Amino acid sequence: MPGRWTHLAARFVDVVTSRPLTATERQRVETWLGPDSAAAKAYFSQSPADQRHGLSSADYVTRHAPNRPDLVRAALLHDIGKRHAGLGVIERVLASLALRLRIPVQGRWALYRDHGRIAAAELTPESELVRRFALHHHGQRPAEIPPADWDILIASDQARLGRDR
Repeated sequence: MPGRWTHLAARFVDVVTSRPLTATERQRVETWLGPDSAAAKAYFSQSPADQRHGLSSADYVTRHAPNRPDLVRAALLHDIGKRHAGLGVIERVLASLALRLRIPVQGRWALYRDHGRIAAAELTPESELVRRFALHHHGQRPAEIPPADWDILIASDQARLGRDR
């Protein structure tokens, strides 16, 4: 459990210090997702911090699983459901604390809690791997995702601002 709290603290620092993607970074994302695709529209409608997290995750994948566009898409898109909650930094901290302490949540905090399910539903046109990772990235590996792919994707979700852990 301490590792999970450390990860949340590190993500808080990333959110507070993140900056919008540069034009070059946006172009890289558009290359992976397609500039006018529904996936790109969903990705770019996220907060700058969530966009940066998705890009950091995708960069991790490109370093550790070259030539795997399916894993890159999964890394980029796994958190797109969070945008529906519309929570700011402090609200995310409070919602995360409530969830870790198993305090029942509702409203926008419940949307935040359910972001994986929301993303998976929204990603219907994507591959099974992309949808399953969005749905299960905070839980156990589903049988549809091979263990080696799962390990890379989970590590990519833990990557911080392009730095390997």
